[in-house]
Amino acid sequence: MQGDWTIYVVIWAVTAGVVGLLAGYRKLLSLKEDDTLHLAEGQVGTVAEQKQLAGRLEQIDKWGKILTAISLIYGVVLAIAYLVAALNDQSRLMMK
Repeated sequence: MQGDWTIYVVIWAVTAGVVGLLAGYRKLLSLKEDDTLHLAEGQVGTVAEQKQLAGRLEQIDKWGKILTAISLIYGVVLAIAYLVAALNDQSRLMMK
């Protein structure tokens, strides 16, 4: 097969790795999440912390979805390109 696919596979692997790291980071942050409703006046600081944490989790979710889609699409395109190149090489060999 002509061409070196290493750089393309490395790019895909790095993208997929970043998605995995982002998922792990989100999991660590979500351990601090508190699902109880805080109504007492003394818990105002807790409410603010939980709002801030929720905002961070939303940002991580947004980027996680974007990077997951990019990684998936790039992987599918890469696989299709590899198969097309392999079929072209095979057809060239058959014609010789």
